[in-house]
Amino acid sequence: MIEIQHVYLQYHKQEILHDITFIANKGDITGLIGTNGSGKTMLMKCICGFHNTFTGKIFVQGKEIGKDIDFPENMGFIIETPGFLPYYSGYKNLLMLAKLKNKIGKDEIEQALQATGLYQDRNKLVKKYSLGMRQRLGLAQAFMENPEILILDEPFNGLDREGTQQMRSLLLNYKKEGKTILFTSHNREDIDILCDQVYEIENGQLQSL
Repeated sequence: MIEIQHVYLQYHKQEILHDITFIANKGDITGLIGTNGSGKTMLMKCICGFHNTFTGKIFVQGKEIGKDIDFPENMGFIIETPGFLPYYSGYKNLLMLAKLKNKIGKDEIEQALQATGLYQDRNKLVKKYSLGMRQRLGLAQAFMENPEILILDEPFNGLDREGTQQMRSLLLNYKKEGKTILFTSHNREDIDILCDQVYEIENGQLQSL
């Protein structure tokens, strides 16, 4: 589903990724671990098509990023801190994002809000959301179009234990549906519970665990 072949990336003359090669199989949850600045987030940005200066090849659903397509189709993602319009409600933020592709409507948005535990606060202004609520909104945004692939950078940041358990269950359900998930986490428990395979990135280099 996602195939990375000998990817290198330099940023401001510094090597960020060095000969990254791995496959995230369809229906698997693949975990990436590593310290801050190790290259995890930059790799995810390359997979999503946000960085096109890398060398090597990245295939998503058989299509090469930067050659066959600029941005992967049928992918949901949350990378770094989600950005939303603070003076609009959580629901209205999602509605505006949904209109970009016109693939879903009110029902799917509400289902995503319910799945992420944010339905009761859907009409509250985002500026009044806690960090955990903003994270839930970011996850709802990633899930709402029911994508086949999920790219999630530290998806449990800001969530309390109940919220973390809820999101773990949600990801495991998505796995049962055959979706492909690639995520990063600093929490070893997340990795142990969720992942079929785990890779560690350190100083831009990858090793399987």
